[in-house]
Amino acid sequence: MISSSAMAAVAVFALVLVLTPGPNMIYLVSRSVTQGRRAGMISLAGVAAGFLVYVTAVTAGIATVFALVPEIYTAIKVAGAAYLLWLAWQAVRPGGTTPFAPKELPADPPRRLFAMGLVTNLLNPKIAILYVSLLPQFTDPERGHVGVQIMLLSLTQITIAITVNALIVLGAGAIAVFLARRPGWQRAQRYVMGSALAGIAVHLGLTRTAAH
Repeated sequence: MISSSAMAAVAVFALVLVLTPGPNMIYLVSRSVTQGRRAGMISLAGVAAGFLVYVTAVTAGIATVFALVPEIYTAIKVAGAAYLLWLAWQAVRPGGTTPFAPKELPADPPRRLFAMGLVTNLLNPKIAILYVSLLPQFTDPERGHVGVQIMLLSLTQITIAITVNALIVLGAGAIAVFLARRPGWQRAQRYVMGSALAGIAVHLGLTRTAAH
């Protein structure tokens, strides 16, 4: 039903997306470092639930709503770009910290960890753009029901995102120790993350505002 080239393209894009610093990565890493791997995995379950919400919304035709009322889509993009710029500033500002740095955070219960992972993903502009604008471009009405095609493409993206994020959660503690012993690496990581976030924000601002 779905061409191999479309599946491969979505897989590559999903891998690049999950490896690019963003709200999901920052939340999962910071929670894993401060509260442990179990907390990170519960938070990741919330992120996974957020992906399922997007899949349901897109297959229900939310992209059509955005196409009919482009102002809503524009507002989401502007808010998302502003949020990413704020995260970028937090990373590169004088005295800024890396998400791998231990912080004094309260130990949240599982329900709150799950909810925060869900909300973080739902408010992630990168994921919104992926589901609303990108995935529909890889569908072909001649190959069958478009909604089913989007669901299959979404499952490809979700599988890659969850797998990579799980590895990040499991390795967060080791990365934190590595960076703590090497201040120069920690500074470099902050600036790389800040630059990536700023780049995504600028890209969101320069792309067309209409949903397709």
